[in-house]
Amino acid sequence: MKFSRSAPLKGSLEIPGDKSISHRSIMFGALAKGTTEISHFLKGADCLSTISCFRQMGIDIEEKDGKILVHGKGLHGLQKPEGVLDCGNSGTTTRLISGILAGQDFDVTLTGDESIQKRPMGRIMEPLSRMGAQIRSIKENGCAPLFIQGAPLHGICYSTPVASAQVKSAVLLAGLYADGETQVTEPALSRDHTERMLSSFGADIRSEGTTAVIRPASELYGQSIQVPGDISSAAFFLAAGLLVPGSQILLRNVGINPTRDGVIRVFRQMGGRIEMPHTYLCGGEPAADLLVSAGSLHGTVIEGDVIPTLIDELPVIAAAACFAEGETVIRDAGELKVKESNRIEAMVTNLRAMGADAEETEDGMIIRGGRPLHGAVISSRNDHRIAMTFAIAALMAEGETHIPEWNCVDISYPDFLADLRSLIGY
Repeated sequence: MKFSRSAPLKGSLEIPGDKSISHRSIMFGALAKGTTEISHFLKGADCLSTISCFRQMGIDIEEKDGKILVHGKGLHGLQKPEGVLDCGNSGTTTRLISGILAGQDFDVTLTGDESIQKRPMGRIMEPLSRMGAQIRSIKENGCAPLFIQGAPLHGICYSTPVASAQVKSAVLLAGLYADGETQVTEPALSRDHTERMLSSFGADIRSEGTTAVIRPASELYGQSIQVPGDISSAAFFLAAGLLVPGSQILLRNVGINPTRDGVIRVFRQMGGRIEMPHTYLCGGEPAADLLVSAGSLHGTVIEGDVIPTLIDELPVIAAAACFAEGETVIRDAGELKVKESNRIEAMVTNLRAMGADAEETEDGMIIRGGRPLHGAVISSRNDHRIAMTFAIAALMAEGETHIPEWNCVDISYPDFLADLRSLIGY
């Protein structure tokens, strides 16, 4: 796919459904009694992997009148799948479903694509094993494929070494099947969609600071879920609206959960003009319409507790920093190395290819803004967020930018190109 310098972006967009919430709505609906009705579900490849896995375990999931209906069978209604469960490219599917499978009365093998088979799963295997789970890496390298043999579980108090919603959620979901209370404490608060949604389904769960506490459940109950727009998808258009001169974009129905809104806070910190003309609740999650207008940005320091609230948005923030005045420093973001790609290396290498002054550090990067960028051939590493980030960077660069590995965008935002073109007007 090829991109070049853009005219001003004008108009409005309905942002696709939140990926994290879409995953969880399928999983929790499958474990609930009755039917869960999901509106504005994200039909990206990752979420479709979750649907496929639960269908293999006997859950009837259908689409009707634009909504997804999950006909749940209760906490103990899953069936042993006939074959291997394939999670595709989805780390969320792999890690969260592991917590659910740990407490079942059957065994299963869980795998994924080449990227998933390189991502660290020891971070869930260790706490689940402490709970009594029988889980191992088939290749003995701490990665998928995983073999999980359902076993009786007991509650634990676990402190995660990193703030990770996927690790926290895997342990909490296993806690539904444990014989006592389970606590998960993080060094900083990661996204809390699991806690919010499990509570709405009837789970006995509470949060105290950075600790989430769950008690074993007797039953969950089907719900009607309205999925807000994904702030991680909105971030690309926030950046475009801030950077391309003369742009003004209204992004409708964007989730602004305080454990996810760091990108808005940081862009405002950099001088970005982002307004919220309308805020409301969407399915129990705070949401807003975001009005973004172009202007000048300046460098900043991004570190500490804000990092978990914008970990997936750091690539596009780094790209925006190239066009800001002064230096932007990103620290405490070592998690970027174990995403779909090593996003620190991918960002610095590709930004340098476009002429940016970018430096890789052990846990982040340093971007010195103000140097004009030029077109280049970009290696997305088949990472959807890297591909979309450089589509946005190309809008401000001289010449043509070519992103050969583009289809990975379907993982989280199949309509990204159409939405971008609608704002540019071609």
